[in-house]
Amino acid sequence: MPNAARTRRLPTALAALGILGALALVVAGSARPVAPSPLASGSVVTLAVSPSPSPSLESSPDPTTDVFASDSPAPSGSASPSPSPTRATSTGKAVTTRVVIAALGIDLAVVKSPPADVYPYCNVAMYLGSPLGQPGSKRATYIFAHARDGMFGPIYELTMVKRTPNNMKGMLVDVYTSDSMRHTYRIAKVLPHQLSLKAPFAVRSDQLWLQTSEGPRGTPGKTQVVANPVSVTPADYAASHPRAQRVRCG
Repeated sequence: MPNAARTRRLPTALAALGILGALALVVAGSARPVAPSPLASGSVVTLAVSPSPSPSLESSPDPTTDVFASDSPAPSGSASPSPSPTRATSTGKAVTTRVVIAALGIDLAVVKSPPADVYPYCNVAMYLGSPLGQPGSKRATYIFAHARDGMFGPIYELTMVKRTPNNMKGMLVDVYTSDSMRHTYRIAKVLPHQLSLKAPFAVRSDQLWLQTSEGPRGTPGKTQVVANPVSVTPADYAASHPRAQRVRCG
């Protein structure tokens, strides 16, 4: 992750202004950089950001986000080792609660995207609801977060700063759900400068899409990361029910 002393401004990801048909896209905004999250294997971590003076901090009312705890993520690197092929059965009604990309130091609670007139939260990732899906469904799961340190900043850094988005190919992404399951995906492709949600809307199988921004508020292009399913395994309750400390930022 970029050094915390860095003074340049990292852009945020998307402001969720609603899905206006198949060509809609979540819009970008601007934000100042924050210190990277001190993630460590096997540690319990509280993520913190300082997006603006006196931000409004609110705990998620979602009963699926009660406890924040980190299990042991895979060691960082260009690709994580393959998980066990053991598969388990999901309830089919669960929602996304946490996203982890161990190789990038990303570990975020996930909440439902805010209403169209509310700027996307800081300190968490967000998922888009219907007609998009949840892990294990025959639809795309779509998760987005600001391009900030401690959030999806590492995706922005590799794509827009280092210009090496393909380095993410092969990395594993763990998505935890409210029924205490871990859905593991492997990144297959990175799509910079995207202007549409048409492709994820068209997916008719379990697939994960991640999104973050590429510039200050108003920058049209977005980076989308596409990952395919590898396994579904039971997860510890604490690992799949993080406390979502949402910060209203803008």
